[in-house]
Amino acid sequence: MGRTKISIEKDIRKAHTLPGWAYGSAEVYEAARERIFARSWQFVVGAEEVRTPRQVFPFTFLEGCIDEPLLLTRDENDQLHCMSNVCTHRGALVCDHPGHASQLRCRYHGRRFDLAGTFRDMPEFEEAKGFPTEADDLPGVQMAQWGPLVFCALKPQFAFDELFEDVQRRLGWLDLEALRFDASRSRDYLVDANWALYCDNYLEGFHIPFVHASLNQVLDYGDYRAEVFRYSNLQLGTTKGGDAVFELPKSSPDHGESIAAYYYWLFPNLMLNFYPWGLSVNVVRPLGPQRSKVSFLTYVSDASKLDEGAGAGLDRVEREDEEVVESVQRGVRSRLYQRGRFSPTREQGVHHFHRLLAEFLDGA
Repeated sequence: MGRTKISIEKDIRKAHTLPGWAYGSAEVYEAARERIFARSWQFVVGAEEVRTPRQVFPFTFLEGCIDEPLLLTRDENDQLHCMSNVCTHRGALVCDHPGHASQLRCRYHGRRFDLAGTFRDMPEFEEAKGFPTEADDLPGVQMAQWGPLVFCALKPQFAFDELFEDVQRRLGWLDLEALRFDASRSRDYLVDANWALYCDNYLEGFHIPFVHASLNQVLDYGDYRAEVFRYSNLQLGTTKGGDAVFELPKSSPDHGESIAAYYYWLFPNLMLNFYPWGLSVNVVRPLGPQRSKVSFLTYVSDASKLDEGAGAGLDRVEREDEEVVESVQRGVRSRLYQRGRFSPTREQGVHHFHRLLAEFLDGA
């Protein structure tokens, strides 16, 4: 590809941000599809969708971007599987709707598979030679589960454990089994901005005093800080006072602090926001160079703590973010704008993200 080479200086004190043209470039977007999203772990569904044996759940991997038809199944032995949803005969979709099934049967020509994706039989193939082979099974897809969240990857460039390494180390004491999906508090937002620009905004608390008046009243901006890891980073939000904080065990590295929120970003497009009431999952799905869909998924563990502290008013915060991000998208299209500089004290997360973008976009 042509104009996709981007370089970000390692030393944040000297570094410049992504160039403005990268946020609207069709070439950069196509490169990101193949070199980032097709090679990364993606949240695909809540585990509540495939809770019991014989459940099947067809879905599209990154709909609007990658558009790969996949299928989750839970077999009779209570084992979860992820596989292609495309029949190995002539390419029809095998499963059209979620539900329960004892087997998978393609409605086009009747080819059958078990719930692990293994080929079982096919009518009118008695005279076929060298048939069947492993190529007649539905190709498996790498899958992982963390708490109530199910992930998969088509061709991951790094292990799932590398992605979640610090989340598990830091928050291993959380009772993930207590998290329950709340559809009434979950919704999608369409944003007229590049997916990376939305991530940029999430990855710094620098804008909080200027954009989020209500959130700024809760968080202690002076103590707001970021920590960077290989494929993730964390923003720690401490409170100015009040009861909406975590009851941290002595085993926690943050024991003794008034933590109101753990804001984790996981490369490339996932945010896990932990509050005393539970978890807000944000997934940023690219729909084009200048359009994204952001899904807010709410998992509640303690409903008595909802609507207070940093985890309150999330819809308002999102609308404020959406407005400013769309404004920036219009601004970076300017012929007079080139690229900015990073605040070494406030934009470590953005710098980390831009470094990863440059690394993956440069990959073959």
